Amino acid sequence: MRAALSPVPVRVRVHDAEPFPLTTQTTISGEAAAAGTLRSLLQARTGRQPALVASGAIRLHIEGGGTPESYRLVVGSAGISVIGHDAAGLFYGVQTLGQLVESAPGGWRVPAVEIDDFPRFAYRGVMLDVARHFFDVQTVTAVIDRAASLKLNHLHLHLTDDQGWRLAVESWPKLTEQGSASAVRGDRGGYYSKEDYRRIVEYAAERHMTVVPEIDMPGHTHAIGLAYPELVQDPALSPGMAAEIAQGRQPSPRKGVGYQGTAVGFSSLRIHDPRTYEFLHAVLAEVAEGTPGPFLHIGGDEALSTDAGDFAAFMQRASAIASSHGKVVVAWHEAGAVPGLVAGAVGQYWGSVNPADGADRKALAFVERGGRVILSPSDAVYLDMKYDADTPIGLDWANGPTSVRRSYEWEPSDVIRGLPEEAILGVEAPLWTETVSSLADIDHMMFPRVASAAEAAWSPATIENEWRTWGSFRQRIAGLGPLWKSMGIGFFRSPEVPWADSDRASAPPAGL
Repeated sequence: MRAALSPVPVRVRVHDAEPFPLTTQTTISGEAAAAGTLRSLLQARTGRQPALVASGAIRLHIEGGGTPESYRLVVGSAGISVIGHDAAGLFYGVQTLGQLVESAPGGWRVPAVEIDDFPRFAYRGVMLDVARHFFDVQTVTAVIDRAASLKLNHLHLHLTDDQGWRLAVESWPKLTEQGSASAVRGDRGGYYSKEDYRRIVEYAAERHMTVVPEIDMPGHTHAIGLAYPELVQDPALSPGMAAEIAQGRQPSPRKGVGYQGTAVGFSSLRIHDPRTYEFLHAVLAEVAEGTPGPFLHIGGDEALSTDAGDFAAFMQRASAIASSHGKVVVAWHEAGAVPGLVAGAVGQYWGSVNPADGADRKALAFVERGGRVILSPSDAVYLDMKYDADTPIGLDWANGPTSVRRSYEWEPSDVIRGLPEEAILGVEAPLWTETVSSLADIDHMMFPRVASAAEAAWSPATIENEWRTWGSFRQRIAGLGPLWKSMGIGFFRSPEVPWADSDRASAPPAGL
């Protein structure tokens, strides 16, 4: 069999038996949604679309009694069975089956295997920043398809920042009327209507993904001031930002003018103005109402121009407001320093694999108050980091470029000392878009590194599975190249990976 499975399943048994042949006579039966997904995968991969029948050679079923999102896949020469514990498990089993399809001299086939699989973490996410650059609904749904194919199940949308406000709010209409037109470099802005957002949420749900909306506060709020200047302070420049402006590396932010640069930390809401909290109540109520998922992200990062005491007072009130609308609050790890943050809030850690400046202590504070932690170490899973010094887009502030190998070689349980496994909600790979402005750019920066994040989130720990090594991973994703190409994914052909030049079956690496 070719080594093209990612994320690595919990258990795989390869049989020395005849593979299952995929022909024009192949049929599918069972659960309708999963059958439709498989037909689309096979159409893209082989050019053939099997018929749906009452009793097919490929059988797709749901049977209770297992771990949520788990599945069992059995392939023999006479047929294929995919059994999911639930609809999500069946969907993921179909994705694994799609990865197993290989080309051979006699035609398309699936090798004889048995797979039993379930996720390590409940939360497996990818984040798309639609504030620095705006992406239309079609692009967002394409990202959903790509993420879901790797068993990721949360889409975090960074909806607001200094450069633009991207979600319509009926009670504060100027947010999009006046706060959505700008973007980095003066590129096209935009926003999602309530109907647009509903379409994204429903499309994600059909692929077993939960949308996590983020309204970033109290910093990253310059765009709010374009619409409602009474809610924000005047821009306040840190010495570092002032130096960048003086050197011509960043534009100077001006109150009431759309910001087209990429500097951070100069904006803040007015912490002591009662109208600020009227705004929060109304905005978070509407966002919560349109979001069926359990999470509401309220930001809390890089509030460099907000006094520490004011930041604590604001985050305490903002987290209580978000919680009052029935949502689990998520905030970046800086908010862990706030003693009065609502109990049970989830912290998103974006420090490095080797924590610095007390970031780990702030993340642990969420756990001490009954919450859990999402791991997004910036020097491993920030998808906007350059691959190397010559990458034409991307940034390198997270301890330099992030190669594919570097994106893979980290272990979630080793990042924050004292953080127990059960306190890790999961892993999320953010894609910030200061330099990313198209689906082609997204593909280039996501793939193949998003597979590293997916494997960290889904697969057993590195010490528990012999496949969880860099040597195995680079061979397995090499075999995924033809599948990604057939799905229209313009992945980066990293020189670290021995990419397959054809669909011919290749020998698996040691341990497979």
